[in-house]
Amino acid sequence: MSRAAEFPSREPLVSIVVNNYNYERFLGDAIESALGQTHPHTEVVVVDDGSTDGSREIISGYGDRITPVLKENGGQASAFNAGFAASRGEVVVFLDADDYLFPQVAGRVVAAWEPGLAAVQYRLEQVDALGRPLGSASPPYGVRMESGEVWRILLERGSRVHPPTSGNGFCRTALQQIFPLPEAEWRISADGCLVTLVPFYGRVASIEEPLGAYRLHGGNLWASLDGKNGRETLAQVQYDLRKQELLARRAAALGHAVPRGLSLRDHRRVQYRIASLRLNPGKHPISADDPLDLLHGGLNAVWRYSRLSRRQRIVYSLWFICVGLLPLRMAKPVISWGLSARTRPGVIDRLCGRAARGQ
Repeated sequence: MSRAAEFPSREPLVSIVVNNYNYERFLGDAIESALGQTHPHTEVVVVDDGSTDGSREIISGYGDRITPVLKENGGQASAFNAGFAASRGEVVVFLDADDYLFPQVAGRVVAAWEPGLAAVQYRLEQVDALGRPLGSASPPYGVRMESGEVWRILLERGSRVHPPTSGNGFCRTALQQIFPLPEAEWRISADGCLVTLVPFYGRVASIEEPLGAYRLHGGNLWASLDGKNGRETLAQVQYDLRKQELLARRAAALGHAVPRGLSLRDHRRVQYRIASLRLNPGKHPISADDPLDLLHGGLNAVWRYSRLSRRQRIVYSLWFICVGLLPLRMAKPVISWGLSARTRPGVIDRLCGRAARGQ
């Protein structure tokens, strides 16, 4: 294990790095939320990744209240790299321009910090395009986020419960051990790289209540996934493969053993793999995959490695059985329902019985 991340200052500077690409309709809300933090030592860096809309006019209107970084389009990892290089904070929050933060988030993250932490994560409330609450969250209410030596959980289950990009405050010392991020590999969803690697450089603390808003506006990359065509599921499988390969490489470099079959221990990843194989077998990226093997792997992941309730395990098990065994014309609506149910607010809760918040 590399040395734990350090956090030396009692009054740390928090850098909020807003990353933006063609989100002019939301950008102002994101910047205002960053500028409106109650923690007195906060800086705001706004990275525009080659937008072609009116984003840069909005950025220029803030003058010296922010640090602007205007660059050619290079993807999200490129924006993260540029923003991190321009920031100075001991804590760094990467804020997607279509999300926004609550005023107390920087102060709450600082208050939760202790020696040896690499990150403090917090839940995000899901809102619509106008910022109206949808009654749901990312991660969902009732699903606790893991804390402590999260790298052990990654090597046991292949994944962990974590919020999207905007729900994380990272220690600069930990980030320095993984930056710059590989830009070609992580043009999109670069937070997948961060949440996979950072736990290897310190413990993770969790604040279970929402401290920011995750906006569902119809253009979100993963939140609009409904499983109706093979392109979407193929993209998800390819993303999961990148994260799994990244995890295996970093773990091996740090001297940790990677269990065989780790990629089949996360039922969500197995969901996308079996859906991709059934919907578009000719383009499915894992040639060795077989529907029956993935059916078995999904059931094993649900019952052995997941933290789902018994009722949820039964529902997911029925889904895997139907997708693995039914003719494709009958399996397609099951695939679509199962994948859209993971992103449509309230569907799983209503079906399985809503868990109490924070339990």
